[in-house]
Amino acid sequence: MKNLKRIASESCSEWNKEDFRSFKKELVLEVQKKLNSFTKLSFDDYGNNRIQIIDLFCGAGGTSLGFAAVNSVMPAFKFLGGCDINRVSAETYSYNYGTTLLNRDILEIAYDNSKLETFLKEINYNASMPLILIGCAPCQGFSSHRKKHWDEEDDNRNSLIIAFSKIVERIKPDAILMENVPEFLSKKYWEYFSTASKNFVNNGYVVKQNIYNAASFGVPQERFRSIVIGMKKEFLLPEGYLDVTEFKTVRDAIGNLPSVKAGEICDTDSMHKSIAHKESTIEVIKQVPHDGGNRPAGIGPKCLDRTKGFSDVYGRLFWDKPSITITHYARNPASGRFIHPEQDRGLTAREAALLQSFPRGFEFTGKSDDIYRQIGEAVPPMLSAAVAVDILVELISVQPTEEEKKNGVQSIEQPVSSSYSSVIAGIKMKRE
Repeated sequence: MKNLKRIASESCSEWNKEDFRSFKKELVLEVQKKLNSFTKLSFDDYGNNRIQIIDLFCGAGGTSLGFAAVNSVMPAFKFLGGCDINRVSAETYSYNYGTTLLNRDILEIAYDNSKLETFLKEINYNASMPLILIGCAPCQGFSSHRKKHWDEEDDNRNSLIIAFSKIVERIKPDAILMENVPEFLSKKYWEYFSTASKNFVNNGYVVKQNIYNAASFGVPQERFRSIVIGMKKEFLLPEGYLDVTEFKTVRDAIGNLPSVKAGEICDTDSMHKSIAHKESTIEVIKQVPHDGGNRPAGIGPKCLDRTKGFSDVYGRLFWDKPSITITHYARNPASGRFIHPEQDRGLTAREAALLQSFPRGFEFTGKSDDIYRQIGEAVPPMLSAAVAVDILVELISVQPTEEEKKNGVQSIEQPVSSSYSSVIAGIKMKRE
């Protein structure tokens, strides 16, 4: 472990001479523990580290948070900045990481070399130092919740993937990380992924991808996501370390929080505040059985009884299971299974953040709507911590053997079903 720390923080000339993979799980667990003690960073905390991090489409910074947690165990990563077209998200990133505020349109940077050069100078990018480029483009263009719009051509959010590949072609980072919804690797959107992937390969990268359940990495939430990693060498993909019997639960994440009623705010935590639901909404919620209960037939809006596919609407979370996927609608019981297991209200922002595995020391800027949106759109930090460890270990380790590649997580090389949400439902039903 000492050699790993030394090589990660000092000289790139020592990379690829030793195999540090035996430390990977141990390091993941240690880093995830450190994640919980995160506090606001400044340049002094990481300015001397060698591996640069640029986070495009950064949102609040959930992905970078995993790399920050690694620094708590070994000083490896230097944050140059997080860029997002949404100003509030960019402000949250800048505030927590002590970086320059980068509120930019990636499309403009990607296709204008002079603007890209200016951008890189502004963040003090050093081409002689190692770089990891993160590009978690907005996922709405691929989401299974937008099935009615799948036939729309040239969704601007989809083209952001291609724009990211153009930036990779220009600055040639040592490693690439992309995260998205599972549909990113589906038949419908394989062309977008394939085009970007071919650009990466043509520029000397080995590219691998798979779909992961965040719960297998200790996130108290069943959130399936595609992860794409590229390096200029052979490597192994991350591997989850928990099986379904070991998943963290809603109780693990929020069971110790003080009770609050609808419309109330906790005296000691401004994020632990429930919105003031309408009286009619409260009446529906009160009739939903505690601990995973569903809305009884005939209760609530009549349209819900006429349409299939709304079984989770006005549903309660289970105490002793992971939560469903947290979205920016988590405060609204009419948007899914977002009712507290026993209290008669939707989820507070603090509860949503904890279910996403954000540490309490991470602070969100903006109004209530902004905060819920940032939480729902984020990569769960516990997941990103495991991915960050994997990327670091694979970057500095010797090439994996053929046996290690055979036994490791395999890359998805053919598109998955376009309705991956149906696949997920099937996975869950088989476990019941």
